Amino acid sequence: MTDLTLCDLVELSDLIEAKKASPVEIAQAFLDRIEAENGHYNAFVTMTAEAALETAKAAEAEISAGKRRGALHGLPIGHKDLYATAGVLTTGGSRVLADNAPAEDSTVVARLAEAGMVTLGKLNTHEFAYGPTGENSSFGPTRNPWDTDRITGGSSSGSGAVVAAGLAPVATGSDTGGSIRMPAACCGVTGLKPTYGRVPRTGILPLCWTMDHSGPLSRTAKDSALILQATAGADGRDAAAPDRPVDDYLSGIDGGVKGMRIGICREYFYDLAQTQVTDVVEAALKELEKLGAVLVEVEIPHISLAGTAAFPIYAAEATAYHDDTMDDRIDLFTDQVRVFLEIGDQVLAKDYLHAQRYRSMLGQSMAEVMKDVDVLATPGIAITATPIGDVNVAINGTEEPIFGAILRNTEPFDLTGLPALVVPCGFAADGLPVSLQLAGRAFDEATVLRAGHAFQQATDWHTKRPPRP
Repeated sequence: MTDLTLCDLVELSDLIEAKKASPVEIAQAFLDRIEAENGHYNAFVTMTAEAALETAKAAEAEISAGKRRGALHGLPIGHKDLYATAGVLTTGGSRVLADNAPAEDSTVVARLAEAGMVTLGKLNTHEFAYGPTGENSSFGPTRNPWDTDRITGGSSSGSGAVVAAGLAPVATGSDTGGSIRMPAACCGVTGLKPTYGRVPRTGILPLCWTMDHSGPLSRTAKDSALILQATAGADGRDAAAPDRPVDDYLSGIDGGVKGMRIGICREYFYDLAQTQVTDVVEAALKELEKLGAVLVEVEIPHISLAGTAAFPIYAAEATAYHDDTMDDRIDLFTDQVRVFLEIGDQVLAKDYLHAQRYRSMLGQSMAEVMKDVDVLATPGIAITATPIGDVNVAINGTEEPIFGAILRNTEPFDLTGLPALVVPCGFAADGLPVSLQLAGRAFDEATVLRAGHAFQQATDWHTKRPPRP
């Protein structure tokens, strides 16, 4: 008998269509696994089991009556605890919002519910998404299914863990400096950050208004395309979401990469990464060449300053958002986030403006490079998942802070707003997952997803699962 919790979204959807599994059977399989194993990972922080089964029963009845809404109807999902869910706790991983139960769903949650998806519960997050490791939450750290003494990456820590561990086939995440792609990379799953504004963020707790993105963590690029198809497009409430047509992300996803020009920027992305990471990524690039892609060496002017520019933007905007809370409830924040918010008070207007000027310059540089290539390929992150509690990491004999190292390869695509996909591509010498990042032109998620899907059709890294506890 098929273990439903090992299936990806497309496989589950096909099982429902073929009447080989029902939404209730699928929901119950995941709920049973969550009950048995979530304690090892601390990934789900609020469960909606009763409501999930009710939704699954309703979906089953509709599908049996010939009213199937689409490929997502009856499939389960977990939501990062930044996403507003009507009547269900949405805490942002913080004591500040310990009792917060919103009156309405966020746009993404509402759209996925309309598509017929079944919400299993809410997922742990680094407090208010303000950190890249997933350690710092009022619920405690999320643990990596490949090694529970290691970080999951953050801030979408619970999202990465549940997909890797088989507690959910897909989860929502948010990405400001890499918070979808870092946990996807650390946990060996697929993570998609769409173009800035492609998916509305209405009802998602913000970290940094000008860099926040919404997207999925899943098992495959095709699963990510399914979620993007259901969530993309303006909602009239998020001013950053343009009113422009949404592509059909599935129609050309099987087109392959023959003739596709893939840009390789060695400076910054590869030269500052662990050798055990780049060795695996180089093998992935050779696989893409075998599939007919053309690798093109490129240079991106000014790329080395991306991290330096990103921090004052996060710091100023995050502190502005939490300004009122800092006045009278500062003691409710964890020490780490409180320090970050206090640093934000020290960011000068000129520092913020210089960072935004650099951001525009980097965007122009990226746009010029992308005229000559279809996608860029980099290591997903420069390191593998580090032990929980560590502050520094060694990169080829040199110690540096984990925060800077883990953010390095993802931040440039938040600054520029370009779409980026992380897919698992192997394992490092330490036995932990390594990922390949594919980034594309603005609003060209279709090409990025096509490249990721082609790689996954030719390899089986995305099918690897950590040992069960």
